[in-house]
Amino acid sequence: MYDGGCNGNILEDERAMSKANGVHKVVILGSGPAGLTAAIYTARADLGPVLVEGNQAGGQLMITTEVENYPGFEEGITGPELMAVMKKQAARFDTTFIAGDATGADLSNRPFTIETTEGTLKAEALIIATGAQAKWLGLENEQRLRGHGVSACATCDGFFFRDKVVYVVGGGDSAIEEATFLTKFASKVFIVHRRDELRASKIMQARALEHPKIEVLWSTVLFDVLGEEHVTGLRLKDVKTGEEREVQADGLFLAVGYKPNTELFKGQLELEGPGYIKLAGRGTMTSVEGVFAAGDVADHAYRQAVTAAGMGCQAALDAERWLEAQ
Repeated sequence: MYDGGCNGNILEDERAMSKANGVHKVVILGSGPAGLTAAIYTARADLGPVLVEGNQAGGQLMITTEVENYPGFEEGITGPELMAVMKKQAARFDTTFIAGDATGADLSNRPFTIETTEGTLKAEALIIATGAQAKWLGLENEQRLRGHGVSACATCDGFFFRDKVVYVVGGGDSAIEEATFLTKFASKVFIVHRRDELRASKIMQARALEHPKIEVLWSTVLFDVLGEEHVTGLRLKDVKTGEEREVQADGLFLAVGYKPNTELFKGQLELEGPGYIKLAGRGTMTSVEGVFAAGDVADHAYRQAVTAAGMGCQAALDAERWLEAQ
């Protein structure tokens, strides 16, 4: 239920949907770095993009407190500030923004049909930039302290834990990569793994097990995160003995996998791994001609804001050239 203070936003959304009626050259799903960069490029190419922002407008960076590795910001910038600047830039070139989320898609015929919480869109070309979500353990304090000592990206946040004690949860390649990367900054890195052997490749295991800063806590699970404003400790449990203990910790990194936001496209696009959109060749075209993908929804290797923005640029250029060829 909306109160009176939201009426302006409702009217703006209605005007945007009215403007968005008909068949559009380009519709973009997602408002993270990939989606907004695609909007900037397609708008400047006079393609009149319509961008569906998604339930979490701005994407994963909206829960990132500090971004110090995005080029152009010498002193760093917060995630929400970065996304606000990128949205203003896209809006400057007359991108049409639709609040809400995509709820359905029919890619069997062109123009493609996209159902949203605000209405139906038709698109000659579609750019999917819906991102991916890190898998979490579902602990209440884990969610409360996200961005305040709890992270799912060592590359993004490791710098803030110089000379600190950190814990990594997981046992696959991603967990070992995160732990190894964190040794560049942290004084000690503990890997919390519920089994008595790692799932990571043998060479990566050897690298981690031989590292003087890394220690593996075997047959152990995390069941609570401690701290008021920032992580101060963890509660761990030995799965074999049932023994519980509290440990001091400055940071917690979750490395239990990612889930791409591709539910709408199962059975319509070729997917790979746990659901990432498979790209055809070196570009951003998917298995359906006229549908392009950019950012974390198709990138299972890098997952950085700057690489997502780069893919958004590629998708926009690919879409522009494809439309010209039609």
